[in-house]
Amino acid sequence: MKMFSGIEASASGLTAERLRMDLIASNLANAESTKTESGGPYRRKVAIFEPRGARYSFRDILSKSFGTLPEGVEVTGVREDSSPFKRVYMPGHPDADEEGYVTYPNVDVTTEMVDLMAATRAYEANVTAIEAAKTMAQRALDLLRS
Repeated sequence: MKMFSGIEASASGLTAERLRMDLIASNLANAESTKTESGGPYRRKVAIFEPRGARYSFRDILSKSFGTLPEGVEVTGVREDSSPFKRVYMPGHPDADEEGYVTYPNVDVTTEMVDLMAATRAYEANVTAIEAAKTMAQRALDLLRS
């Protein structure tokens, strides 16, 4: 077992949660964007997390007991949420269709805020885990000195 594997795992969590928070910020910033470069309304983006080593072969996983595979989490992709867009009747809006409906993004501000709170808590938990690992390493060094 490597001495700093806990720090590495938590650092990967920090990186993943930071990307998740960036995507949430983008979703909130575009919650009212009815037109994008592709022409339609903005579509909500979500990060896909997987444990590190999830794509390894049986041999690789078997050798994990020797500490050769990384631990933690990784972002394997960003996907667009396929939930339906919101349609609002606004006949005077410049982006209204022939029936008078405007198609708004599939971003729900309440859901995004709850996701942001969860991502923030996960980020804080990873920072706390890194601090605990650093404290344990420091105490181990102090024991060796005495």
